[in-house]
Amino acid sequence: MAKRVLHFVTNVGHYADPSQPTGLWLSEFVHAYDIFEAKGFAQRVVSPKGGVAPLEPRSLKWPNADASAKRWLADKTRHTMIEQTARPDEIDAAEFDAIYFTGGHGVMFDFPDDPGLQRLTREIHERGGVVSSVCHGYCGLLNTKLSDGTLLVSGRRLTGYSWVEEILAGVDKKVPYNSEQEMKQRGALYEKALLPFVSNVVVDGRLVTGQNPGSAKATAEQVAALI
Repeated sequence: MAKRVLHFVTNVGHYADPSQPTGLWLSEFVHAYDIFEAKGFAQRVVSPKGGVAPLEPRSLKWPNADASAKRWLADKTRHTMIEQTARPDEIDAAEFDAIYFTGGHGVMFDFPDDPGLQRLTREIHERGGVVSSVCHGYCGLLNTKLSDGTLLVSGRRLTGYSWVEEILAGVDKKVPYNSEQEMKQRGALYEKALLPFVSNVVVDGRLVTGQNPGSAKATAEQVAALI
């Protein structure tokens, strides 16, 4: 039977100010999807509310939109996957070997406290599956608790978009919180690369996290190796 990966994406298309758009960072989804597809894995896409996952406009422009992202944008069949995402209550966690949280600043708003996301994460983890994220996707791990009431991230090595990267990207005044700091406050053993924006992946057992958009391919490769 083919291994199965569940992609979790955002439904949020703007910052607190509705005039400032954000959303899913496309390459973080596409790069992982392509790697899993090449390995023959079955994949499904889910979001907190189901339906459309808005795309971060900056991820659609040079140099962020590479050849693989452009192929996706040109393929209406593939594009449908992020326009018609499933809801968490439509998903049986027992059918999946891994869950993968994509980033983009939209996830900072709808990932941390979504009960459906937390249920799927907990159930996949406790059944022996892989929990993974890239960039801001780790915001989906901030408040997820295991069945014993402990935070999944407590005492675990992980990475995700750093505060330095927020500043260098010019969005530190737009974001609702400092995700790096929030992770540390929850007892996570946060790590980052010596230089911003370079690929960096941290593996702690069945928890796999990538720091930034450039880490998506390496993160997916690590997830594939584990499952």
